[in-house]
Amino acid sequence: MTDRAVRTLVLGGVRSGKSAHGESLLGEHRQIRYLATGPLTSSDGDWMDRVRIHRERRDDRYTTIETTDLGHALRAAPDIPALVDDLGNWLTAQIDAVHGWTSGSEIDLDGPIDDLCDALGAMTADVVLISPEAGLSLVPPTPAGRVFQDLLGTLNARVAQVCERVDLVVAGRVLNLPAAPGPMLTRSTTGSATPASDTQLPTATTSDHDGPTLTPSIAITTTDISAPEPVAAVGFSAGPRPDPTDAEVFAPITPPDEAIAQDARRRHATLTKPPGSLGRVEEIGVWIAACQGQCPPAPLTSPTVVVFAGDHGVARGGVSAFPPEVTAQMVANISAGGAAVNVMAGRVGATVKVVDMSVDADTAPELSRYKVRRSSDDLRTTDALTLAEAREALAAGRAIADDLVDSGTDLLIAGEMGIGNTTPATVLVGALTRREPVEIVGRGTGVDDAGWMRKTAAIRDGMRRARKVIHDPLALLAAVGGADLAATVGFLAQAAVRRTPVILDGVVITAAAMVANELAPGAMRWWIAGHRSVEPAHQIALEHLDLVPVLDLSMRLGEGSGAVLALPIVQSAADLLVSMATFGEAGVTDKSAPDANTADGDTTAGATTADAETS
Repeated sequence: MTDRAVRTLVLGGVRSGKSAHGESLLGEHRQIRYLATGPLTSSDGDWMDRVRIHRERRDDRYTTIETTDLGHALRAAPDIPALVDDLGNWLTAQIDAVHGWTSGSEIDLDGPIDDLCDALGAMTADVVLISPEAGLSLVPPTPAGRVFQDLLGTLNARVAQVCERVDLVVAGRVLNLPAAPGPMLTRSTTGSATPASDTQLPTATTSDHDGPTLTPSIAITTTDISAPEPVAAVGFSAGPRPDPTDAEVFAPITPPDEAIAQDARRRHATLTKPPGSLGRVEEIGVWIAACQGQCPPAPLTSPTVVVFAGDHGVARGGVSAFPPEVTAQMVANISAGGAAVNVMAGRVGATVKVVDMSVDADTAPELSRYKVRRSSDDLRTTDALTLAEAREALAAGRAIADDLVDSGTDLLIAGEMGIGNTTPATVLVGALTRREPVEIVGRGTGVDDAGWMRKTAAIRDGMRRARKVIHDPLALLAAVGGADLAATVGFLAQAAVRRTPVILDGVVITAAAMVANELAPGAMRWWIAGHRSVEPAHQIALEHLDLVPVLDLSMRLGEGSGAVLALPIVQSAADLLVSMATFGEAGVTDKSAPDANTADGDTTAGATTADAETS
């Protein structure tokens, strides 16, 4: 198996959109082998209609091969991208071949499944496999139905083990499923935990009750449901790099719709609560409605976090508590789902993507599609980037924003990962606000006093170099920024061009936002500050952009973590305008409405539930 092949398993129910999603994952390949496991001719008119629809959706890049020997078909051309559609029909053929529909638990398909997995592992080109998810498929409650369902679950689990990516499609919406952090544990009847790979699956036996029962002596897999699974980060599929020409030139920014904002404020006045009792949450909902151009707004259901990663030459000067090689290690950790942002995103249902812009190491192709270079240069003594590299990074950030908005993302979060990145960020803040270095330097990852002094000196030197280009945002990014920061600038500004709201994170992202607002004046109207970090430069940057943070939790991690924690508040603010009842709908008397009973001297008759609680 080579590092270049990306194996993806796409699961979903009937008519969920799983096949269309699978085809989209291979959309940028020029040649694709379509391995059809179902019959291409049949007397079943409905089936043939489905085949026709699928065929019309595929263009002339596809070569269709009808086969039930997937192992052989994959091995025949391991260097050509393949789409397998689908594993459910393949499994049916395997059961047919061994007359397994009446065999019950005695059927053994380990050989064909092993052969398929081995062939997948040998692929040197991308491959996507479509399969029905056992829990979402309509299966009759018959012995044959239970055989198919049990084997389908086993097949999907085995294939998932050799795939780098597993997506679940429900009602056209795509959820990237995190990889298992390690071997699954099973709980035996004695209470001891053992690796699942050392145990057998439960077997079905006949009982006096309807349906199969589990043999008590067999180990049963249990799952800890006390917390949601972290979300593993995914990259971007291969494709042509964006054209960097004039990447720093943005169309005029249209602000959020003020007329809709007024409509949202008027709607808040009709909801079953005292006016203004939800404080700033009400104004956040108003902002979301204005961004979407509709009141009530649509619920925010597809948020995406993009973590821009890069190394910085200045980090070699001892400005961080951690060595530069930690950047690549943390990128791998985020990609695997092990970082704080993954855990937090798993809780709130956000997708996480990580982009290697300038990590000083080789990373997986899906992470490094937009990579500009390995590490930026030392801003103390030379430009961090060339102007051409700065444009290339800006173009990448813009392309990433476009890609996500086009795919249905309704809210964006920018995060970052890079040892030493608070140093260039602080240089940008200091240069744009004309502050002295000692006013704005923080501890970053937790440097000691000696490290703080080295960092202050580095920021002083960087600000001295930045003064020459303070009125040229592109030159400023090249002089003292970095590819990760430049990409973030393009991402934030393009989000505003595309009228998509963004939650900003800490000092690094907010520093990039300052430059983005210079390139695209008015872009800041499309952003909200997720939190205020303990970095002194962050508060200065927030004031410069006239942004008030949602949270203040003394955080300084980065990764997008503070913004992800603010996400549920932003989502709830929109939901209130969507789902909360009005006084009229709930039959609750509005305090502002005239009270007919007061004419008879009853001054308490107008009291309402809303009056009873004003905090």
